[in-house]
Amino acid sequence: MAKKLNRVQVILQCTEQKGSGVKGMSRYVSVKNKKNTTERLEVKKYNPFLKRHTIHREIK
Repeated sequence: MAKKLNRVQVILQCTEQKGSGVKGMSRYVSVKNKKNTTERLEVKKYNPFLKRHTIHREIK
């Protein structure tokens, strides 16, 4: 059976929530191909604490 060696799980964290003073942290788990996408992911996702779509960036 073949293994998926190039696919890794990454955590996406909201970039706008730190400075806003709202409690909690919006995080999502996603999968990326580390061979094709070497830089960090940036995706627009919904933040339930701010109640709007914000940019979520990959964290280590």
